[in-house]
Amino acid sequence: MQAKTDRVIEALNSILLGKEHQVRLALCGLLAKGHLLIEDIPGMGKTTLSHALAKVMGLTYKRIQFTNDLLPADVLGFSMYDKAAGSLIFHPGPIFSQVVLADEINRASPRTQSALLEAMEERQVSIEGETRPLPRPFFVIATQNPTEQGGTYPLPESQLDRFLMRIRLGYPDPRAERELLEGEDRRALTERLATFLSDEDLQGLQQAVEKITTSPALLDYVQRLLEQSRRMPGLVYGLSPRAGLGLVRAAKAWALMNGRNHVLPDDIQAVFPAVAEHRLEQGESGKSQERIRHLLTSVSVIE
Repeated sequence: MQAKTDRVIEALNSILLGKEHQVRLALCGLLAKGHLLIEDIPGMGKTTLSHALAKVMGLTYKRIQFTNDLLPADVLGFSMYDKAAGSLIFHPGPIFSQVVLADEINRASPRTQSALLEAMEERQVSIEGETRPLPRPFFVIATQNPTEQGGTYPLPESQLDRFLMRIRLGYPDPRAERELLEGEDRRALTERLATFLSDEDLQGLQQAVEKITTSPALLDYVQRLLEQSRRMPGLVYGLSPRAGLGLVRAAKAWALMNGRNHVLPDDIQAVFPAVAEHRLEQGESGKSQERIRHLLTSVSVIE
């Protein structure tokens, strides 16, 4: 299992230079059957990462450019009367893809953002009174510009909670940036990427994640983290049970990627910032990182 994930990570690292930890977190989110939010300024490689991940996995890929005039039907699809058939024919929207890039999601109106809620949670959409299943696997990668930039709508907490993880790519280090400047266009390199996993391989890895074991002591540690988050001053509410389930699932995927069949506290700590940060921000930008550090240092692994 680890050999398969290592090949994927190596291929992605050849495209997104100097960002191995973020690449591993993105793959971890896919293996854990979650969704990924990438927050950063334009031009940092968010779209490149999503396209490359779909390419190496051999998954169908659609990109939706979110704008303030985008409508839910532009995302989900719509029915149109077909004269030849004499009936309404449904035209599926770009949401009917295995990997969906919701680019600059916070530039769309709250109404359009909410069109993704059922899809992300239930892996289905209800349109015109009919429920339509989405492809499997189904992975949403949303990019978000910093809320300080103009023309953005902050994502509501209900939407943020649907994302298993949030990551930031950040600027490349000087060596990686020099390689970018001297190298070939990333888009051309991405198009030439080979497919390393089949649908069966990916589903096998996702099923293997579910079989990774967690000890009672490990779950005690997770519960202490959750409980402490709910007592933190300055927060209206702490981490939800959904966040706890996501944390364990992500840690299982991280353990699998490291060749283990059981979760260690190190796995929890490795994924905890990506799983918890966006849930603990609550309108105070920058405060969540400090809260994460406090939780990881104040909550003991063994009690």
